Amino acid sequence: MVWRSFVATGDSFTEGMADPYPDGTYRGWADLVAGRLATEVAGFEYANLAVRGRLFDQIVTEQVPLAMGMRPNLVSFAAGGNDALRPGFDPDRLVERFDKVVAGFRAAGTEVILFRFADVSRQLPGRRLVLPRSKLINDAAADIAQRHGAYLIDLFADEVFYDRVMWGVDRLHLNTVGHRRVAAHVLTALGLTPDPVWLAPPEPGPVLSWPQRRAADARWAGEHFAPWVRRRLTGRSSGDQVDPKRPMLRPISN
Repeated sequence: MVWRSFVATGDSFTEGMADPYPDGTYRGWADLVAGRLATEVAGFEYANLAVRGRLFDQIVTEQVPLAMGMRPNLVSFAAGGNDALRPGFDPDRLVERFDKVVAGFRAAGTEVILFRFADVSRQLPGRRLVLPRSKLINDAAADIAQRHGAYLIDLFADEVFYDRVMWGVDRLHLNTVGHRRVAAHVLTALGLTPDPVWLAPPEPGPVLSWPQRRAADARWAGEHFAPWVRRRLTGRSSGDQVDPKRPMLRPISN
């Protein structure tokens, strides 16, 4: 199938943190997928509405109506990861809204990309709380994809994502290598051939001694975990004052 337009919705995963362009803005898997799709058809257009820190309900309320209004051929919906890290997680409401979002896109004739997320809880505190929530979201995505005929990208089943060399220094966001691997999985699911380098085994990271690992953990806690906790306590988000990087459909070359 040839797609003439693609709209990406979601949070930091889809915005592209931590895969920077040379100017410091973010690329990510969605930009990579859009670039490949643009080689298939003249006049291809792409929008990316994703904003870091957005919760599931915010994505549904703020981004989904805009995406539906653009009437794209293809849309990605990746949401819920931030909810799994916060108190007040309401799985029943999330799954109900999840199903309605995908049903709405499919009723409009839009193809939908969904994800089973990689297990980020392996490298974060509170794994016993986060992992069951993440599994619930992943299971819901699989069930909804099957019932509505959506594309399901199963990152959870790819054990390469267990390797820390796929992740940024904050241990929460995929790095350039990780985003390329996600893009390769998406393109393969869409029936397109990705750059083979994107699926190549990653170069192994340095082997750290026990003191080096403890020092790295301490740096991470001070530079990344503590600021995250402060934002939670003060009701702030990393996405406050951040706008979508491509709020309208436009040719990929622009």
